[in-house]
Amino acid sequence: MFRTRSLLLLFTLLFLGSYVLQAQRKEEFEVVSIGFYNLENLYDFHDDPNTFDDDRAPSGKDRWTQDLYQKKLNNMAYAISEIGKEFTGRPPDILGVCEIENLQVLEDLVKNPFLKPYNYGIVHFDSPDRRGIDVALLYRREIFSPKQVSRHELVLFEPKEPTKRSFTRDQLLVSGSMAGDQVHFLINHWPSRSGGEKLSSHRRENAAKLNRKIVDSLNRIDPYARIMIMGDFNDDPHNTSLTKILGVKSRKEQLLLKDLYNPYANLARRGAGSLAYRDQWNLFDQIILSTPLVEKDPSKFSFFKAYIFNEPFLTTPTGQYKGYPFRSFGSTGFTGGYSDHFPVYVLLIKKK
Repeated sequence: MFRTRSLLLLFTLLFLGSYVLQAQRKEEFEVVSIGFYNLENLYDFHDDPNTFDDDRAPSGKDRWTQDLYQKKLNNMAYAISEIGKEFTGRPPDILGVCEIENLQVLEDLVKNPFLKPYNYGIVHFDSPDRRGIDVALLYRREIFSPKQVSRHELVLFEPKEPTKRSFTRDQLLVSGSMAGDQVHFLINHWPSRSGGEKLSSHRRENAAKLNRKIVDSLNRIDPYARIMIMGDFNDDPHNTSLTKILGVKSRKEQLLLKDLYNPYANLARRGAGSLAYRDQWNLFDQIILSTPLVEKDPSKFSFFKAYIFNEPFLTTPTGQYKGYPFRSFGSTGFTGGYSDHFPVYVLLIKKK
């Protein structure tokens, strides 16, 4: 009985929160949605001789044809078109993405009929990652105008082989005007846990050090810099890379001027996740905000709420992995699914 009443209260609060936000949006507030999505190996169907993309070709293990590529594109475009739509009536105004092969797949993505009406721009650089995958930023041109962009190379060497470099994704910094507010977006896809969480942790800790360096440089120019750090961090909100090295805090009342706040820490504590492995949920996909974005300033966009977009169509419906994200690749190749990660997004509001 207690559990039933608790669930009823939860659903009531969620309904009321949605109702209030919709009313405020129409009458008093401007709302923007900022998201991040790991697109799970969005490769074209051409074999690039300079990267390890051999599986994603017609003759490769996945028998990756133009027809399958178009199906994957259509799935990803539809999923993106639904993120945050219940609150804003449109797809994300800003979307960080990872696991994309090149600029061409992004151009094909935003030209898809599900996304074409929203006039997305693209910021992308090729990374030295051995798999040939990159990070990028998609933005609605009506909302955001990039002013400065830069790529920051993460140079890694293995402790046991100090002359052996591990090639991974760059970190992407995009600064510009979002409906009149100066905002900085830092897009990440930190090194994986390949080899085990502990043995690989130094790679993500080095990624966090590079993030910290970028954030500090922005704060030296402007202590009130409005910074959003997003990505697939391959670490949970409680891991050392985020809490100790990047210095992210999980409670608003702890924040000082140049601090960073992670709204996904509270979701993780409640058992929520953006991906699952061996019946364990992780929340690797997160959006982190600097203090000025969390403080309530009616004249500027400020944080309202964080979400994991785990709608039923993105969820495996049956079988051993029921309830997991409906991934697009399995042992037999393309599954017809979407991604092995759920997207995440936050809403920002400001008074009209």
